[in-house]
Amino acid sequence: MILDSASSWSLLLSGVAVFAYLWPALRARHLGAMATRIWVGVAWLAHGATLALSFMDTPVRFGFAPALSVTAWLIATSYAVESHVFPQLPARWALSAMGAATLVLAWMFPGKALPVTASVWLPVHLAVAISCYGLFGVAVVHAWFMTRAEARMRQGFDTHSGLPLLTLERLTYRFVAAGFVLLSATLVVGYWFGDLVYGNDHAWRWDHKTVFSMLAWLTFATLLLGRARFGWRGRRAVGVLYTGAVFLFLAYVGSRFVIEVILGRSA
Repeated sequence: MILDSASSWSLLLSGVAVFAYLWPALRARHLGAMATRIWVGVAWLAHGATLALSFMDTPVRFGFAPALSVTAWLIATSYAVESHVFPQLPARWALSAMGAATLVLAWMFPGKALPVTASVWLPVHLAVAISCYGLFGVAVVHAWFMTRAEARMRQGFDTHSGLPLLTLERLTYRFVAAGFVLLSATLVVGYWFGDLVYGNDHAWRWDHKTVFSMLAWLTFATLLLGRARFGWRGRRAVGVLYTGAVFLFLAYVGSRFVIEVILGRSA
């Protein structure tokens, strides 16, 4: 998908994005807040333009690394919006490094061409599925912020440099709930309309992707139910969130990595 014999524009934009991501990550202690925002903004724009150009290629390619790249861009988008509302959000450098790493991965592993029998609804289905990845990715990042803030508080460090714990917690599980809705929609479409979306011989089947997706759905459903009925908070809730995120990661990214890299197959 991304950067696979791409046009010079794609190569140029991806290079700009990687550099603009890495520079503030490497110079985090020397750049002011405004300069960092500008660099990350340039990286975000170049990254998004690279993704847009990749979807215009013929044939369109997709795989585990492009999925990670789109997820990283969605996380950066959410972070950019939130940082205007909550300027105290930390770890901008870590997200920049993640964006650069996923772009490089997508250059190395551009994925396989989508099936020619697929319908025009496949891009919509993929967009919903990757948006689900993005929302859960944002939830995991917020959970990490929350865990770090709690640890700093226990160690007696200044806790006023970031968001309050309750705000982080509220944001984290709002993203979990939104991601759960999209994950549910993705599974319903895959079950009822698999042939319509992917073409003939691509109906629902119990492969690794399906099993891990169902495990992720059950884990997130348990988390939301546990919070609503039993008031789960803190490490227990975060542990369940991380477990569901691992299942979801293995569902598509993990299975595609095995197929594309280890087995060297297209499907």
